[in-house]
Amino acid sequence: MKILLDENLPKKLKFSFADDHELFTVQEMNWLGRRNGELLGLMTFDGFDAFVTIDKNLRHQQNLSRFPIRLFVLNAPNNRLDTLEPFVQKLADVLDRQSYDQVVIIGLD
Repeated sequence: MKILLDENLPKKLKFSFADDHELFTVQEMNWLGRRNGELLGLMTFDGFDAFVTIDKNLRHQQNLSRFPIRLFVLNAPNNRLDTLEPFVQKLADVLDRQSYDQVVIIGLD
């Protein structure tokens, strides 16, 4: 699975994931500052399967049905690395699970 980490996430979060997925950051793709619609289009063109963000409003701002990408929203209080690292295992548990949900909210409950 090819996964993009949003620019609002710390770049070092990438290293918290296991090696069983291809992970890229927006910075690595040279897509910093792109609007969400354009970013989703670039992801589709580049063969990404999933987008990980903490932007809780993205799913309401874009017509996600136009894009064959799953959106994973980390329901975190901030974007600090130490806050987000516990979300990585929860995310890993659902990444490969067969689901028809295009948007998945990941919480620590």
